[in-house]
Amino acid sequence: MTMTSDTIAEVRDLDVAFLMDRGESRVVRDVDMDIHRDEILGVVGESGSGKSMFAASLLDGVEDPGVSLGEITFYPDDGEPIEVLELSEEELRRFRWDRIAMVFQGAMSSFNPVKTIGAHFKETLRDHRKDVETGMERGRALLEDLYLDPDRVLNSYPHELSGGMKQRALIALSLLLDPDLLVLDEPTAALDLLMQRSIIDLLRDVQQSYDSTFLMITHDLALLSKLADRLAIMYAFQFIEIADTDEILWNASHPYTRALLGSTPSLDSAIDEMKPIPGDKPDPVDEIIGCSYSSRCPLADDRCVEEKPPLDPIEGSETHRVACFYYEDAADAIYLPSSPEEAASETAADGGPQ
Repeated sequence: MTMTSDTIAEVRDLDVAFLMDRGESRVVRDVDMDIHRDEILGVVGESGSGKSMFAASLLDGVEDPGVSLGEITFYPDDGEPIEVLELSEEELRRFRWDRIAMVFQGAMSSFNPVKTIGAHFKETLRDHRKDVETGMERGRALLEDLYLDPDRVLNSYPHELSGGMKQRALIALSLLLDPDLLVLDEPTAALDLLMQRSIIDLLRDVQQSYDSTFLMITHDLALLSKLADRLAIMYAFQFIEIADTDEILWNASHPYTRALLGSTPSLDSAIDEMKPIPGDKPDPVDEIIGCSYSSRCPLADDRCVEEKPPLDPIEGSETHRVACFYYEDAADAIYLPSSPEEAASETAADGGPQ
């Protein structure tokens, strides 16, 4: 998988917080992240880890009473850098869709049920003062690239399309204004396995055809394994490991990432090798002093409880970053057989059944 060093978005010291009756709930904490132009970046983590809040903050789209603090700098390829969190409401309206577009969870509820899909496309073009005729030509091409019949889809109401068709139509709508960055939040949620795989394959084709940058949010690590150029693993509102996809899959260094891989169903691993992660993740209201994973980690000691590990490059790599004091010991502590055949051969070596 390839990766470019050209940065399209730079996130520094990002926090997202909500003031609640029981205290301040910090759902994104101390995030430093660069998104590279023309890549597919996958953000993976358990439900409630902060993935969707991180995605929404890229558009300054966290809803009240949530507040995004820090710096998000967007680098267009045809202008000056944009400080996203400093934009006015009118500037934000132009920035969204034109520069960054987002596909939210649930295509079922994303369309107005009393408008045709074509009306949604035309309304988007008019709202952003684009030529409707030219824009609809692009829309039809996008629908065709997503293996949809433009005439049928554009003249249909949302309820007349299947879930997979609606999801693909929503992706086409999000790409209509040719945004520099497309954020997809669980784009295959509520779809069956075959449709999930189909949309993943289509996303790769569309991304390459239109030279787009995608950021894809999911809890399904296996789903991203053949799509993403890089993976960013999120745990308890923080990024704890970032690397090229192959590096994560074959050389995961954070104990949580390895535990997550070990608990993820895969066609390449024996079912009895999958192990749930014991314990519970931190509450967003709680103050986290040390490592957020320390209460569940087999490598944790007093240093992990008292001191927060930085998200630094591992020795010998500039692109693989991990937030763990003892990442060099993780492979021995949390073993991951790569295939059912490997697991079987080891059982035989131990004198077990062959």
